[in-house]
Amino acid sequence: MPRLTKLSSGQVDGTTQEVFDHFLKERGNIPNMFRTAAHCPEIMQTMTRHFRAVMNTGTVDKKLKEMVAVRVSHMNRCDYCLNSHAALARRLGLTEPELAGLEKGDSSIFTGRERAALAFAEQLTKDSNHVSESLFQELRTYFSEGEVIEIAAVAGLFNYFNRFNNALEMEPTR
Repeated sequence: MPRLTKLSSGQVDGTTQEVFDHFLKERGNIPNMFRTAAHCPEIMQTMTRHFRAVMNTGTVDKKLKEMVAVRVSHMNRCDYCLNSHAALARRLGLTEPELAGLEKGDSSIFTGRERAALAFAEQLTKDSNHVSESLFQELRTYFSEGEVIEIAAVAGLFNYFNRFNNALEMEPTR
């Protein structure tokens, strides 16, 4: 049972309604996280803009970003984010064995590039103060400085969203 109520379209202002309409057009639903965050419209709108900037811009492909989101969400046991982002990852071509690997933390079936991104995201999730030089150098063999920023932003964003959703006992969007 969620701890806070979700707002509907009839309960929000014009700017928030525009965000809701965009989600409806893009996904066919309004994610419960954003419906709940709409109690603070400026925060919800900022969350949405940040989410879209992290996930929809840059040169790291969306599939890899979703892989990072799913792995971090497994580490944080966030059913809310896993429900949504495993489905998005499937739509981007991730297979069931790959999703199982992300769940178990087994990256052996992934490319070196994917393994480096996932290892970096895992370390950011476990202890961001101790990213080893060897891990960082491995990451840099595959990614530009801007792409490292993108991967760090995805891992950081999902650590934030996972904690937000877990603490508020957010129910998955249907």
